[in-house]
Amino acid sequence: MTTSSNRQTHSQILWAQVGGLALVQGAIALMWVIYNLYLVELLALVGFSRGLATALLIVENLLAMVMEPLMGSFSDRLQQQLGTRFPLVSLGVILAAGIFIGLPVIALGGLAPALRWLLPLMLVAWALAMTVFRSPAMSLLGRYAFGTQLPQAASILTLVGGVAGAMGPLASSQLLSWGPIVVFSLGSGVLILATLVLRWSAPEPRVAAPAAEASAEPTSDSAVAWAALPPIFGAGVGVALGFRSLMMLFSRVLDSRVVDGNSALVLGMVFVSLAVTAIPAGALATRLGNRRAMILGLAGLAFVCVAIGVVSRNGTAITLAILFGAAFSLVSNGTIPFALSMVPPPKAGLGTGMFFSGGAAASSLFGTVAASLQAMPLGISTAVGVTALLLAGGCIAAAPRRAASVAS
Repeated sequence: MTTSSNRQTHSQILWAQVGGLALVQGAIALMWVIYNLYLVELLALVGFSRGLATALLIVENLLAMVMEPLMGSFSDRLQQQLGTRFPLVSLGVILAAGIFIGLPVIALGGLAPALRWLLPLMLVAWALAMTVFRSPAMSLLGRYAFGTQLPQAASILTLVGGVAGAMGPLASSQLLSWGPIVVFSLGSGVLILATLVLRWSAPEPRVAAPAAEASAEPTSDSAVAWAALPPIFGAGVGVALGFRSLMMLFSRVLDSRVVDGNSALVLGMVFVSLAVTAIPAGALATRLGNRRAMILGLAGLAFVCVAIGVVSRNGTAITLAILFGAAFSLVSNGTIPFALSMVPPPKAGLGTGMFFSGGAAASSLFGTVAASLQAMPLGISTAVGVTALLLAGGCIAAAPRRAASVAS
């Protein structure tokens, strides 16, 4: 009777809390969509060139590579000392929302030439503020869904994130037409509202943690966590680099080879498909096991990476975009559960932060070489994408399994 009860406890999903966490994920995705849409325009308003935007993104990702695991680890300490991660989450949200509203105000305020560098500094400060709360917040998934149900719960985050991400290619004209003050205020407001919903739905000290969290031994936890970090980081690098390479491949093929190409529609379909297939992909991962589902998704992405090079019609590109989104659902649903399964529950923030750190490292690397890849033959870009996906698959398949983990 006790065994059955424990199994039930470790297989439940706290849907209200997961829903609140999904809203935070969607708010984060929306703010990055807005940021990327307006970054060049804001810099131009104070006299900077487009090249600075690329440099800023590279610097921001390099800083995030350090900050994500640092903030995740700090939130682990807060969780153990105070029984909650919300003080750090709340601090990061307040900083990020406040700075985000201030960005267009500074750009439109007519800075004196001597003060124009204030805007790039504020842009970097905003990106750092986002890293303060993302890993601590996303690590909460391990408290709201237990065991084999983690990928199913993560599918809600993927769904909401996919909807928010689709606004980039599909609603960019509308967002640009509203102007930066309105749109940046909207992004900040959505983030604050989402955080309030999460806080209201899940006062953290009242949420029951898995039994493993209460019984974990700190000394052994540290050793296991450090040994697990390289495959988590490597998976983050591979997934992020593979995704960005595929998005670039789609853009290149549509612009150069497809006679009736519609980049906005095709790239938008990637995110729509990601959202639509998220929940079925979560159910499939629950049946197959998270690692198998992620590797299956990575194989699908590798197929799309190779096949996109021979596309010549828009209809075929849309079909591949749908397959791209569906395959990426299997991967995206599994990323946080994979990171959580590799570390003991008291190290959830560190594990989640290491995955995001790998993604930030990949984004910084990609930003550095993107211009060169654009000028190289399509086959080289394809090889980079496939290699990145193989790296992710290798890290996931070869990662050691924790004896206490049931999410992998």
